[in-house]
Parts: sequence; C-alpha cells; structure tokens
Amino acid sequence: MNETKPALPLVSAAPHIRSPLTTAKIMRTVLIALAPAGLTGIYYFGPRALLVIVLSAASCVFFEAAFQRLTHREITVSDLSAAVTGLLLAYNLPADIPFWIPVVGAFFAIVVVKQLFGGLGQNFMNPALGARAFLMAAYTSQMTTLWTAPVRSPISVDAVSSATVLSILKTPGTPFSPGGKDILNALVGNMPGCIGETCAIALILGGIYLLWKKIITWHVPVCYLLTVFVLSLFLGRNGLFSTVAVYELLTGGLMLGAIFMATDYSSSPMTPLGKILMGVGCGALTAVIRFWGGYPEGVCYAILIMNLFVPLLDRLSPRVFGHSRKRIKAARQ
Repeated sequence: MNETKPALPLVSAAPHIRSPLTTAKIMRTVLIALAPAGLTGIYYFGPRALLVIVLSAASCVFFEAAFQRLTHREITVSDLSAAVTGLLLAYNLPADIPFWIPVVGAFFAIVVVKQLFGGLGQNFMNPALGARAFLMAAYTSQMTTLWTAPVRSPISVDAVSSATVLSILKTPGTPFSPGGKDILNALVGNMPGCIGETCAIALILGGIYLLWKKIITWHVPVCYLLTVFVLSLFLGRNGLFSTVAVYELLTGGLMLGAIFMATDYSSSPMTPLGKILMGVGCGALTAVIRFWGGYPEGVCYAILIMNLFVPLLDRLSPRVFGHSRKRIKAARQ
C-alpha cells in the first residue's frame, strides 16, 4: 500500500508580520508630508521652483522606468519611490539652478545609487543625498553660488540678501547675531536657500504628519536635532547660550535632512538603539562640519557618512524572539 505523505505547508520568506501598509501607501504619505515645504518654496521662489520640482520628479520616474525596461525588470514606478526621490532632490537644489542639473542628478540618484545596487530597499545611501553630493562635487559653482532672495517677502529681510545664512555665519569676521525677526524669517522660509529647506514650520508639520501616520519614529529626527542644538549651544559660533543655537536648527537643510532623509527605510537602522545612535552621529558630524569644516552645511555629508555605519548600528542591539539579552550574550561567548 502506498502511503501518501502529508503536504508540507507553504511558508513565505521571513518576516511573517502582515501590515496593511504598502510601499505605494508609505510613499504617498511621504509625498503629502513633503507638500507644505514644496508649496512654500514655490510661493517664495516663484514659478521656476515649480519647474525644477516637476523636472526633477519626472526625470527620476523616467530613468527608473527606462532602466528597468532596458534590464528586463519589473517596472515599479507605481510605488512612487522614484517620485519621492525626485521631490527630495529638487528640494535640495536652488530655484535658479540650470534645468539640466536636476536631470543629471536624477540619473545619478536613480540609476547609480538605487538601481545598480538592486533597486528599492537595496541602496545603502539615500538616493537624493547621493545625487546632491555628486552634484556638489561635479558642479560646485552652480550648486553653491546661485542663491537668490525670495521673490515674495511678506517679512522684510535685512541680514540676508543673496548668500545663504550658513554662508554668512561661516564667513570669518562677519558678525551676525540673529534676533527675533531672523528666527521668524527662518520659521516661515523667507530667506535664500534650496527650494524645500527654508521653511522650518512646513517641514515640522510634515514630520508631525509622518509621526502621526507611524511612517517614522521619533528616534532619529529628535536625537539629530537635539544633538545639533546642544553642540551649537556649548561649542557654537558665538559662545555659550547664544541665539545662534536656535538659528542652527532652523536654517540650512537640517530639518529636511533630519525628518525626511536620515529616516529613509533602506539606509537607516531598524533597532531603537541604532536609530538613536544614528541621530546622535548625524548631529555630531553636522555640527563638526558646520563649525570647523570647509563647507557651510554639513547635513548631506553627515547623513551619507552615517549611512555607511547602518549595518554596524543594527548589530549593536540584536533581538531574538524568545531569548533574553543575557542568554544571547552567553551563547556568543
């Protein structure tokens, strides 16, 4: 008599946690969170800012679809990740940037940083930041000198005209002690800078929305911002307890980087301890580059450097279900 063996249950690859969230839903939520900063940038810098945003997002979507088609992969532009990358790249560019630079940046972000490493989830650095770093190195003049004052200024700007705030703070012998009006300008976005980084209120609202939707956790952005604030307070440009410490939080790409880029799923730690260390590391590197480095801004390079340490940070606090930390440590010895 032939006995029929029982069929083995089909088990998918780990993890086995089910969630109603899909990549498209997550990216759609991020796009909504980014919208206030983009609208503010368009308001202050005019129609050209809108053209840069559209061109950057469209280029990222095009290059992703084209590369996947050429390599006979599944076309995944419907997951909206390329659109998010394009929006973040545009937010890191001045409004007066030549139109071909967002296209070059989109190619580098999508093809080089993302697709050549295997696509979404396999990239070890944030694609938009990788593209920004490349553009800064390849086209330094266009990326660092094309700053213009806002075309609409409901609040008058005295201290800032064409140079960015961080450039002014970085210039030796240029005293600048920000007052209440300067901080208000930084909050509402009324200053020269990249399209999506100038309005702190818009970025904070986007971060609160992401926290409410549980797309991100508090660990990375809070630790990042708190570290920069503390270091600016005690080691900053104008001595102890200067108002520059508050200004450091509101200017440059700090809010944009801490909330939307350092929290990138693919290039940030998964464990709470790893996220805390990621935020502290980004904050410390940002402060060091701003105060003593050759660049006025340190957010881009700080996050990219910490991206390299993410695998190590994830190993610092492993958790095996059903086993205590003490038992895991004893088993390793």
